[in-house]
Amino acid sequence: MRTSTRFMRAAAGLGVVAAFVAACSPNDVTEPGGGGSATTESELIYGNTDGGTTYVLNFNVYSPATDKSPNSGLVYEPLVRIDHSDGGNVAPWLAQEWVFNEDGTELTFTLREDVTFSDGEPMTAEDVAYSLSIPLENPELNATGATYTSVEATGDAEVHLTFESASFSVLNQFAGLLIVPEHIWSEQDLTTWTNPEPIGTGGFTLGDFSPQQLTFAARDDYWGGEFAMETLKVVPVTQDTVKSQLLTGDVEWGTVSWANGEEEFVAANPETNMYQLYATGGSFAAFFNTARTPFDDVHIRRALALTIPSTDIVATLNRPGTEANPTGLQDGIYDDWLLPEYQGAIREVDVEAALEELALSGYTVENGALVRDGETYNPTLSFNTDFGWEAYADIMINSWREHLGLEVTPAGAPGAALLEQQQLGQFDITIQGAGGSSAFGAYSGLSSEFVVPEGEQAAANYGRWSDPETDAAIAEMAGTADPDELREASYVLQRVVAEEVPFAPIYASYWFIDINASRWTGWPTPESFEHVPSPVLGPSTTLTLLDLEPATS
Repeated sequence: MRTSTRFMRAAAGLGVVAAFVAACSPNDVTEPGGGGSATTESELIYGNTDGGTTYVLNFNVYSPATDKSPNSGLVYEPLVRIDHSDGGNVAPWLAQEWVFNEDGTELTFTLREDVTFSDGEPMTAEDVAYSLSIPLENPELNATGATYTSVEATGDAEVHLTFESASFSVLNQFAGLLIVPEHIWSEQDLTTWTNPEPIGTGGFTLGDFSPQQLTFAARDDYWGGEFAMETLKVVPVTQDTVKSQLLTGDVEWGTVSWANGEEEFVAANPETNMYQLYATGGSFAAFFNTARTPFDDVHIRRALALTIPSTDIVATLNRPGTEANPTGLQDGIYDDWLLPEYQGAIREVDVEAALEELALSGYTVENGALVRDGETYNPTLSFNTDFGWEAYADIMINSWREHLGLEVTPAGAPGAALLEQQQLGQFDITIQGAGGSSAFGAYSGLSSEFVVPEGEQAAANYGRWSDPETDAAIAEMAGTADPDELREASYVLQRVVAEEVPFAPIYASYWFIDINASRWTGWPTPESFEHVPSPVLGPSTTLTLLDLEPATS
């Protein structure tokens, strides 16, 4: 047996979209039926721009429905967490340690023994084994792309899993698999149940719920410690309204990208107002549906990628210099991994090269459409309207029209609807988050094991990329814990992404954190943090809340 360290390299697979920001109709932060601020001395208010116009009561974290209640990570927890302050390594959470066998095909978790569900029942190895068996027994619920083949409880605090092949690098998947109480969930039809009274190991329980807001109540028996606040209120707000509410303190925590945040927000009260950026290590990228003609042609993908004006897009975003590396691995975070030829590289618009690629494809552009062998193709570009991507989609569409003569039709959709289209493969080109918290995570979602026919829901690899060279390199990374072997395999994948273009990175991705600290102190900063203070990162959210204390007047 090979004893693991408490930290293993982690990665979030491609196709798992962590943080699209959705907008909704304006809502005042008020008590239901009341007026004015609902803030109390023991309450923290999060202005959620990623929850839709109204909330739906559905805390079934394995539900196939795309419309669910927000912030379920306050109630349900994983075995491990991603430590974004430590290079994306995996750190303990409900599991206190783990060990792989010599060939990486067996994994044993040792669980914490002081964890209880919010109904007072202890969390057991049977609960964990049951939770991890859900995606195995119900493939349609395997939204996180679980890759193990069996799981069983082998002791009071021990769970054993097996894999078909060496899987040292896939420990990260257990940061997305949430543990639920078997004594409640085993009695339900998980494809239809909405779990209106969620019971989990997390630090909060559901208090009041309405379509306009919900309140989480802090537990006083949480295994992770005590919270200074009694409640966390979550209210739906738009990208625009949350800014004014952060300024007034009606909202204290947000995730809006604020182009003039330093001038309009921080400068208004430098002692309390914080606008923070934390690099995710990933990017936003144009993904091609490679299962569809003409995007199965590498020359078409290259021609389109070579005419995406990423510099214009980041200028519009007021983030000059954040163009994405063409490998999908960002400089500064992956300096030790990047091939020399890609260090500091960006893909600039190159019209001559794009036209050469178009000619090599055998396609011509006629009346704005791609034509070959008598067939005509009119591409569409799908993007998240809640995320405010219309302007950036227009920049891309205008560039393709100007340089290639190609008319690409915008196909914007709200976040939940877009995610469903992406999972089902119902798109030509789409804008989506790419990357992960390690080199393996940046590429593992390109594995053909995730490929399903269009119309079936994919857990990852929404672009249906299938390539033997990619699969071999991913398998090599998964099967080794040796840093040099991991790096060599990543070189193969860097070239695949940069040259074969299953997706075209556009700009570097960040978590945007907005904080009005008038009433709560102890927030991390980008200069000093052990966890990203995001309201939607599960254990990181919990750790942030545990650190907060009421501000002294």
